[in-house]
Amino acid sequence: MALPQLSRSLTGLIVEASSITQQRTFSLSTVAAAIQKMTRVRVVDNSPLGNTPYHRPPRVIHVYTKNGMGKVGDKVLLAIKGQKKKALIIGHKMPGECMTPRFDSNNVVLIEDNGNPTGTRIKVPIPTQLRKMEGDYTKVLAIASSFV
Repeated sequence: MALPQLSRSLTGLIVEASSITQQRTFSLSTVAAAIQKMTRVRVVDNSPLGNTPYHRPPRVIHVYTKNGMGKVGDKVLLAIKGQKKKALIIGHKMPGECMTPRFDSNNVVLIEDNGNPTGTRIKVPIPTQLRKMEGDYTKVLAIASSFV
């Protein structure tokens, strides 16, 4: 009589163990609230390189920060139409700090190596926090049409 009870309890333990191993696990790490490598971006100025249609969207291939995550005001290196160009992030999708705007797309402005923008107009509103940031963004702010 003890043997059937033992076998039933063992099968119960095996069923419980198998259901525990089949449970889905989820990540507790936070979502990256920034732009990183291989992120697709949208060029929002009127530069000729950023406006002509191409079969591949521009992608970030390097972020010029210590941790590799770019936020508004950081410089990135883009792969656009088979060329490498520097760009400035002026808006990203993920929510950032309190009271900062969140955009529908990851917006960048193409810049030259010395920091001058290649276009003459920026088509979308840019965040006003760029005015307060350290760094030389005066030329980018000068060609902006509106601020958020």
